[in-house]
Amino acid sequence: MALLEIKNLTVEFSTAHGPFRAVDNIDLSVDAGELVAIVGESGSGKSVSMLALMGLLPWTAKVTADRMALDGKDLTEMPHDQRRRIAGKDMAMIFQEPMTSLNPCFTVGFQINEIMKRHLSLTRHERDKRAVELMSLVGIPSPESRLRAFPHQLSGGMSQRVMIAMMIACNPRLLIADEPTTALDVTIQAQILELLASLQQDTGMALVLITHDMGVVAEVAQRVIVQYAGQQVESRDVIDLFDTPKHPYTQALLAALPERATTQHLPSIPGVVPGQLDRPDGCLFNPRCQYALEACRHTPPGIQNGVRCHTPLNAQGHPTDPMNLRQKEGVS
Repeated sequence: MALLEIKNLTVEFSTAHGPFRAVDNIDLSVDAGELVAIVGESGSGKSVSMLALMGLLPWTAKVTADRMALDGKDLTEMPHDQRRRIAGKDMAMIFQEPMTSLNPCFTVGFQINEIMKRHLSLTRHERDKRAVELMSLVGIPSPESRLRAFPHQLSGGMSQRVMIAMMIACNPRLLIADEPTTALDVTIQAQILELLASLQQDTGMALVLITHDMGVVAEVAQRVIVQYAGQQVESRDVIDLFDTPKHPYTQALLAALPERATTQHLPSIPGVVPGQLDRPDGCLFNPRCQYALEACRHTPPGIQNGVRCHTPLNAQGHPTDPMNLRQKEGVS
């Protein structure tokens, strides 16, 4: 049994123009000790799907799922108090803005102490000792003195390390990292990613890494979920996905990597992720897809072998045609 099981997760927000579906029938499973990456452009529903799992969405969100379970326990059927006891202990989430994730009114030591006080049966002395150990574990020098610092006295990279220390304080079985390096410079990004991968291997926890950086995915992930406009469009092992992408969107993301560029100008994907008022009929990616057919513009594709596409790509990067759509439309 997978540690995390999500089936048919949908998230809708009430707006002045009616309901907006930010997450559309997402399925996700993560095994214990596995590192899974969720990738896609901004607006793909990556963060919203994980915030729904954590129970951190506002009241305007309507969350439905056939199943959303951690270690066999269905979170959708739990009382609110019981679910709050799980969030922060058995599963935890690191956010992408370290400078705004910490409370500026309290020292970092107080904030680390608070999460242990809520979830662990430790004395004050034991919590203080554990806080020092955590700060040292995430690579913060002079941990005793840093515990007395306020968030504004720390750099962005140091603040993110404090956030990681807080989230692993209770030894979670599942850690979600929501673009944890977005606000950091390149050197610090590499250090934080190396730290997360090392912690995941040392503790055996499952790690879900939300990112838009395919280069990061290639280095650390075992499996990749590609999302677009709230939908899951491809789910593959990382090596297979990078060698032979099956969905045109995945192919376009990989082609935009600088190291894969074959021309002077870096390739890009035309257009933007559709919002509430400009969602196309049929496949949501069809206005930006170079392989789109008439059927793609009118009929939403289903998922076959982990790919949501009418004409998934073959090993040579060309569209296949299991439904003979190209022949019917006279496309060679």
